[in-house]
Amino acid sequence: MGGKGNAGKHNGVPGDLLIQVEEEQHPDLVRDENDLIYNLLLSFPTAALGGAVEIPTIDSKVKVKIEAGTQPGKVLRLRGKGLPSVNGYGTGDLLVNVSIYVPESLNKDEKSLLEKMEASENFKPNSSVKEKIFKKFKSFFD
Repeated sequence: MGGKGNAGKHNGVPGDLLIQVEEEQHPDLVRDENDLIYNLLLSFPTAALGGAVEIPTIDSKVKVKIEAGTQPGKVLRLRGKGLPSVNGYGTGDLLVNVSIYVPESLNKDEKSLLEKMEASENFKPNSSVKEKIFKKFKSFFD
């Protein structure tokens, strides 16, 4: 801050005030300029059936509704839940990247239930979902 430091010798011009800011890393949020990014790991039943989850913000937690049929890779935007702009007006957004947890091991009953679901046509991916995933993957390399 120019001219806000100590007074100069013999009524000279005041010096500058130097401010050093250190940013602490948040345990759950990643900063991208004024936006914050949160990686949400949903269970398969919650992604399929929908529900509500709590998302951490800088100063609290917010409840977010998860729509039934939420796909992995979907990004939810919570407007105004990011960081305030230092050099102007406005606040960034909180971007929530959705991932789906797939259990690494299943017991006999769980395996049987999933095998029954797999036989249903509703659990087979359709071509529009395949295209959407391919386009998203392809955009990483463009």
